[in-house]
Amino acid sequence: MKIKTMIAVFGVLFSVHALADVTNAEKLVYKYTNIAHSANPMFEAPSITDGKIFFNRKFKTPSGKEAACASCHTNNPANVGKNIVTGKEIPPLAPRVNTKRFTDIDKVEDEFTKHCNDILGADCSPSEKANFIAYLLTETKPTK
Repeated sequence: MKIKTMIAVFGVLFSVHALADVTNAEKLVYKYTNIAHSANPMFEAPSITDGKIFFNRKFKTPSGKEAACASCHTNNPANVGKNIVTGKEIPPLAPRVNTKRFTDIDKVEDEFTKHCNDILGADCSPSEKANFIAYLLTETKPTK
C-alpha cells in the first residue's frame, strides 16, 4: 500500500472516533511521516505500538537519571500528569481528552525539542514523533 493511501486511511480511522478537534495532531503525524519516509523509504506509516513503547521506554537522561515520557504523564497519556521535578500538575497529553494539546504547532515543535533533549539527550527522530502522536491519538479515556 502506498504511503499516501496509508496516511489517508489512518486519518479516516481516527477522525471517525474524534471526541475533540485533533486536526493539528493528525497533520503533524502526516508531516512527520513524510519526513521520516523521505529519510528512510522503508518507513511507510506510523506505528501505534512503537509510539506506546517509546512513550513508556525509560532512557538514561543526560543527568544520569532514568526517565520516560510516562514518568510525568503517567502510563496513560489521557490522565492528568505530574512533573517529577516540580510536582506541578500537567494536563492530559492525549489530544482527544485535552483539546488544548496540539493547538499551536510551533509550540509542539518547541516542546518536542525541549523534552526530547531533556530525556534522550538529542532531538527525537521524525519517525519517533509520528509514532508518538499516532499513539496519543488512540488514548481517549483517563484511568481512574
